[in-house]
Amino acid sequence: MKIFVEGELINGFFVNRINRFIAEVCIDGRKEISHVPNTGRMKELLVPGARIILRRVNDPKRKTTLDLLMVYKEDLLVAIDSKLPNSLLDKAFKNREIEGFNQYNQVKREVSFGKSKFDFSLNNTSQNALIEAKCVTLVKDNYLATFPDAPTERGTRHVLELIEAKNQGIRGAVFFIVQREDCNKFTPNVEMDKSFYNAVVMGMERGIEFYAYNCKVAPNYIELMKQLEIEM
Repeated sequence: MKIFVEGELINGFFVNRINRFIAEVCIDGRKEISHVPNTGRMKELLVPGARIILRRVNDPKRKTTLDLLMVYKEDLLVAIDSKLPNSLLDKAFKNREIEGFNQYNQVKREVSFGKSKFDFSLNNTSQNALIEAKCVTLVKDNYLATFPDAPTERGTRHVLELIEAKNQGIRGAVFFIVQREDCNKFTPNVEMDKSFYNAVVMGMERGIEFYAYNCKVAPNYIELMKQLEIEM
């Protein structure tokens, strides 16, 4: 499953991160301000001088005219846009290309349950499912992808509310989409957020499904690749 990155793509260099949403970048020797479409820390990726790929955006309502989409870690290209996993899964669910989820004929985005909004609701005549997608950019030693790279109260709440949905007869699943290909396993990051890790453990015990996939990333597309083993 592949989606293409549209718009005017520009090569540049990362300078520094001003806050969670804004970074200073350098394009053709000129410094500019870019939106960062990911609130994770990404300290191992966003280092001064890192090669990056940006997209020029012409929207008078925006404060910035650039989106920082991808970062090179040496020769490996990593996508950091947190909206890409949702776009990948949306296309995959609608095309019925995810094994175990191809029986659903209705796909809805941004569905409320409890105090949360979930990325997807999948439905057919006999079953409903709530799906949450998580963008993963961090890979540790031994090709081990992990999430989160910063504490995530929202992520913990999502898992706990999926457990409540399961108690009401609704299928629940979390997809960890690793936006790089240099990994073969995934684990929840207990060192960064023990509450999230414990919620995942509880979710597994209560019947919530967890899946992880890596991706092939090119300057103009991202492709869902293989399912990863989840290691606890």
